[in-house]
Amino acid sequence: LRRRLAPFVLHRTYTGLSGDVVDVTFSDDSTVLMACSRDSTARIWTLDTVKDFVPTTLSGHKGSLVGAYFEQPTAKNNRRLTRCFTVSSDGALITWKCNYPNGGDQGRDTRSDFQAQSNAAVDFFAGGADMGTSSSLGIKNDDTSSGTKRKKLTQAHQLVGATWDVEARHYFQQDNSSVTATSHSAKHNLLVVGFSTGLFGLYELPSVSNVHTLSISNQYIRTVSINNTGEWLAFGCPSNQQLLVWEWRSETYVIKQRGHAYGMRCMSYSPDGIVVATGGEDGSLKLWNSTSGFCYCTLTSHTAPITATTFAGSSVVLTASLDGTVRAHDLHRYKNFRTLTSPTPVQFVSLAIDPAGEIVAAGTADPFNVYVWNLQNSRLLDILSGHAGPVSSLAFNPLRGTLASASWDGTVKLWDLYKRETEPESIQHSSDVVCLAFRPDGKAICTGTIGGLLSFWNVEDCSLICEIDGRRDIAGGRKMNDRMTSDNNASSRYFTSVCYSADGSCVLAGGNSKYVCIYEVSQQILLKKFQISFNRSLDGVLDELNSKNLGEGGPLDDMNESGDEADFSSLMPGAKRGDDGSRKSRVEVMSLQVAFSSTGREWATVSNEGLHVYSLDDDATFDPVALDEAVTPGAVQSNLLRGDYGKALCMSLYLNEYALVKQVIEQTPYQSISHVVRSVGKRNLERLLQYVARSMSDSPHVEFYLQWCLELLQNHGAELEKNKGSYMRAFRAMHKMVQTRYDEVEGMCAENRYAMDFCEDQAKLNRK
Repeated sequence: LRRRLAPFVLHRTYTGLSGDVVDVTFSDDSTVLMACSRDSTARIWTLDTVKDFVPTTLSGHKGSLVGAYFEQPTAKNNRRLTRCFTVSSDGALITWKCNYPNGGDQGRDTRSDFQAQSNAAVDFFAGGADMGTSSSLGIKNDDTSSGTKRKKLTQAHQLVGATWDVEARHYFQQDNSSVTATSHSAKHNLLVVGFSTGLFGLYELPSVSNVHTLSISNQYIRTVSINNTGEWLAFGCPSNQQLLVWEWRSETYVIKQRGHAYGMRCMSYSPDGIVVATGGEDGSLKLWNSTSGFCYCTLTSHTAPITATTFAGSSVVLTASLDGTVRAHDLHRYKNFRTLTSPTPVQFVSLAIDPAGEIVAAGTADPFNVYVWNLQNSRLLDILSGHAGPVSSLAFNPLRGTLASASWDGTVKLWDLYKRETEPESIQHSSDVVCLAFRPDGKAICTGTIGGLLSFWNVEDCSLICEIDGRRDIAGGRKMNDRMTSDNNASSRYFTSVCYSADGSCVLAGGNSKYVCIYEVSQQILLKKFQISFNRSLDGVLDELNSKNLGEGGPLDDMNESGDEADFSSLMPGAKRGDDGSRKSRVEVMSLQVAFSSTGREWATVSNEGLHVYSLDDDATFDPVALDEAVTPGAVQSNLLRGDYGKALCMSLYLNEYALVKQVIEQTPYQSISHVVRSVGKRNLERLLQYVARSMSDSPHVEFYLQWCLELLQNHGAELEKNKGSYMRAFRAMHKMVQTRYDEVEGMCAENRYAMDFCEDQAKLNRK
């Protein structure tokens, strides 16, 4: 494929609204657009310049507008715009009716040919449509029964001289609530309205009769959407990080997902790499499927933010929290079965568990100790003291009983938990140590300091192996209050989390920057760095700020007056102004923790936006065949004649015709089956399994289809195992058919064996 730069070109700028524009909608033929604003008005323009057209302003609301929509034109009124609807935040809906001056001849151009051509030329030179043909002049030819050619105008040309009047007013009658979001399905004449109380309503237009009402949250609904069939409704509630997809006919949830209320803070992979556990500022523990990205379990046993999480086997996950407890959760019963506490109230900030899953260690912010428990009986085994600052990170040696602890006092201590009354070995650093990780073979340890250095130490003699200066690698991004450019603020960037790859050759590091870096340890080089966010609403994403918004004292724009977020807070008792004391600030982009999956195929990081998973698997690889207009049955036959069986199979699978797929499968030579199976991507794998099972049911070529099954399992076995839930239906169908043919062949062989024995005995008798 040839990649070309296709930049957006400014077509036109439309004015006339004095407030922020909140919604824009197009007409049926995309020649008319309407926008609504916070100034309680809506305005209608044409996409291109149309002679004698005057933009119309619709004003009649008392509150700011939330949405504006056109009614779907019908063939009965010659595809003309007849109505539009505007919805305001105070719960009012106004239906506007369009009055045309030429109501008797609807949509027909009755002007003379000379006048029509002259007006079209004016439109063209004013920046309107191209004037190459009559259809490009905004005119469509339409032969009448009398044989005279008359013109059918576009919706933009029909609006010339038209006026809009209020036809009806409706009120949603929801007490103590405001309209916060709307969505419209023109095809089904349905309007979805979301309210600030978490309630939504589905209304039929133009009668505005209520079809369905449901309360889905106790927080305001920020955005709603309705699908093309008008059956699924999607809602977003940013206050509680909630995403819902509701099927209103059957009244069931299609998707019900909810994130951490105040962001994520830590994460860890399960030993098999399928589950990711995240701890949030709201004190909840969530379990996510790393393949689908969905959260399937939420545990709320902590009463304060979770600071660290780790797995003890595949069925137990441990969490440390600022509430002074370390809790163990059973992933089979989804409940907390162990609670580890300290003799005095403390706040745990780091956590580690030994490879056997029996010894648990947790570090505190104050009094700078490390507490060690036995997970089997919840007994406190030891309290390790010696640090002079908060214990920021803990890690067990993968092969020994050695515990490494990093602290803000600039030291890393190695504790041997099985030898009593021995002083720990101490590794001194030049600045505070904030993260550490053991190499998988346990012979080296990597530490990160606030100076931006990654130091690699030999565990045996605590000698320094090498250092990597990563300050320049993660430098970038200027925050609103920075007094220097992004090129000169590298001193404030450092790594806060580090981990080794499965083979120990690379390290993954992330910190208070928008970048996550991967280094090769032996050569001490940067392999690649990833920018985790391009969200410009986060602080530190842009490298250069707009100078007009900067003054001598800092940024000029007031975040509290941006108006991007709706304010539904109630007034404080006795207050005369709407200020509840809350203040807004921009969230800074940073990666709080990074981790490699045990499979080595993916890694994940936690940022202020959520959980990011990066994978080597090409699950989302773009396949150009799917969008090629040449995918036809004739093209499939041509590829078969040329011997390009792999491409022919992919095309036939996209066409989804059973007879065509079966023809390609059976015309593929036996020796080419392996190569053809390798060319099938994951997108068509399930469909191919189903077609092979279906074709095998009535085919006499048993061995031929068994070879297809064998090659599918050998070449795509890893994918089938990883996503067994997605392929289970197709795999069971294929297994059932193989078992059926096996039983048939087995019965036939048994019958033939007795027949052959009889023939052999008869031959012996005839010889005698």
